[in-house]
Amino acid sequence: MADPASSTDGNAPASEPLTEPPAPPLPRHTLTVRITHWVAALSALALLVTGIELVISHPRFYWGEEGNVNTSTLFSLPIPSSRGSVPTGYSYVLPDQNGWSRALHFQTAWVVVPTGLWYLLSSLLSGHLLKDLLPSRAGLSPKALFRTALDHLLFRPVRREPAYNPLQRISYLVVVFVAFPFMIWTGLAMSPSATSLLPFLATALGGHQSARTLHFLDTIFLVLFVAAHVVMVFRTGFRRQLAGMIGGGSKEEG
Repeated sequence: MADPASSTDGNAPASEPLTEPPAPPLPRHTLTVRITHWVAALSALALLVTGIELVISHPRFYWGEEGNVNTSTLFSLPIPSSRGSVPTGYSYVLPDQNGWSRALHFQTAWVVVPTGLWYLLSSLLSGHLLKDLLPSRAGLSPKALFRTALDHLLFRPVRREPAYNPLQRISYLVVVFVAFPFMIWTGLAMSPSATSLLPFLATALGGHQSARTLHFLDTIFLVLFVAAHVVMVFRTGFRRQLAGMIGGGSKEEG
């Protein structure tokens, strides 16, 4: 019996099995991740600029419920103030931008809060949190953490891995579940209207001035995190990473 794949014409090639076209690459960053990322980035910039203006109005930090120019400080920043009544050691006063900066600071905070909640809820429902952010047991081993930290400290070439490395996962979890919620808590604890309704917001932190000091220290931590994040973006390919966060990117890249 003749081979069904053969032809009476010896020169005719055998027919090839039909195959389906390859599926398009999966997006590396979902639309929700991209939107919340850029909203948070712009909001963080606004919060930082306005927060600096608020600190300049009174660059002295205290611990407890009360703090003013007549009480001792926990620490103070060696910068001039925008208010002449605040002793700084400088013979001049900066322009006072406290009014608009305070209003914009609070308005921007109410943009960040629902954005963060949207990201968190989406990450839980989509599995992004468990799949991409929760570190594995092997990734938490001292050897794996030490190797990753050493690679970063020595500026070794960064491997383009399909998922976040253990240090990235830990840092993102700390920001999402510790630093960001603590920033909201300390911010509310400085609000007289919020503490009049929920006084424990301030008392649990040691008082209104303690909340302000902790709010400032948490800001420093988040600024350092963002700085490290930007450095890693440049080290792993700025254009590639930016394109991925704008257009989605592909898990098959790199």
